[in-house]
Amino acid sequence: MATEPISVLILGAGGDLTKRLLLPGLASLLERHDFDVHVIGAGVDEHSEDEWREIVRGSFAQVKDPDIAERYLASTRYITADATDPEQMKKLLEACVGIPVIYFALPPAVTVKVCQALAKVEIPEGTRLALEKPFGTDRASAHRLNQALLHIVPEQQIYRIDHFLGMSMVLNIVGLRFANQFLEPVWHNGLVERVEIVYDETLGLEGRGGYYDNAGALIDMIQSHLLEVLAIVAMDAPPRMDEIEMRSNSAQLLRNTRLWEDDAVVASKRARYAAGKIGDREMPAYRDEKGVDPSKQTETLAQITVEVNTPRWRGVPFVLRSGKALGEYRTEVRVTMKPVDPIPGMAGVPAADEVIMDLKTGTVNLLLTMNGSGDPFKLEQTALEAAKEPGDLLPYGQVLRGVLSGDPLLSVRGDIAEECWRIVEPVIAAWKADQVPLEEYPAGSAGPDGW
Repeated sequence: MATEPISVLILGAGGDLTKRLLLPGLASLLERHDFDVHVIGAGVDEHSEDEWREIVRGSFAQVKDPDIAERYLASTRYITADATDPEQMKKLLEACVGIPVIYFALPPAVTVKVCQALAKVEIPEGTRLALEKPFGTDRASAHRLNQALLHIVPEQQIYRIDHFLGMSMVLNIVGLRFANQFLEPVWHNGLVERVEIVYDETLGLEGRGGYYDNAGALIDMIQSHLLEVLAIVAMDAPPRMDEIEMRSNSAQLLRNTRLWEDDAVVASKRARYAAGKIGDREMPAYRDEKGVDPSKQTETLAQITVEVNTPRWRGVPFVLRSGKALGEYRTEVRVTMKPVDPIPGMAGVPAADEVIMDLKTGTVNLLLTMNGSGDPFKLEQTALEAAKEPGDLLPYGQVLRGVLSGDPLLSVRGDIAEECWRIVEPVIAAWKADQVPLEEYPAGSAGPDGW
């Protein structure tokens, strides 16, 4: 329970992010935890108080408690303001009750301008800044953004939001790895053959063409979300679970991560979907989607292979892949062990053991080789499945819990954001130079042939 009031000041409150993810996540948190929160929406768009309350009511209605919206509607308000103007920014801060949490639901370029405005006004003590990815548009701009933020508040009061870090299965990876005697001792290059981190979607653009065509699968998913998951999968055990040790281990891991063979052409693939069918849905080609400029050559499926250059992982390929309009919804971390030698006198070759962690459902599968069900002298692979209940909070609720309680454990530290850009920048450059072909795959397929 919060010890003092907190105002969540949402800049860019009229956008899709606020309605679709931020407010429902906040509602899931407030349904279970008694924070003294005042929600203030702000933006250049005109909204009446009634219109804003309907937005809040509709988003909060997604939780089980029907009264949760009514408890917070009385104090919520919307202010039409240009947050890039220091005087208007000052008025927004004056409207806050208690500790301001300034949530930047804004594009990176506008976020920079707001930071410039904040640097010119007096900031209430304890102010926290929460920012949506992408953090900058490249490594240099991410560094400039970090410096601008640090001129406003200390790093411990900066929350770079990656909702993947609030997904219960991503957090469960920590327990699965470090709390099981039979997993941690084999989690290294002596026994692990390959690691895949995959986030394949059956959805297309869903009306987000304007955003997606300026990002693509590499920046939208791999540069942020999947590299953060990689850090958790591959890090060494932290001495304790706190924001200093966990984030320092993540940073160290990513500092030692590089493209496979240090070659962006060898280590990357890209493709975009052509017309096809997913279930009963006819999908147009990406180039024909609303908001898409075909000349940009934006990829809808990206794959990179990296190596973690540490004694634990050197030589193991980590494959990160994400795409849209694919035939199978697949969100998983798959750790493939090195195969064992055949057993004389047994039929069949032992298949490689695998640990598969589903990032959405929380299900963990162990694929193990056992004696056959019928013929005990014939080997077969069997899946042992452990299902977990979803977390009490939506992913955004989990990360917002840290923001409201003042714990940055589940936020991205500044140096980590810069390292993520460093890893993918050679790929971005190679793709811009057309050194890696842009392949095509029919919507509803598994991707291009040969992948």
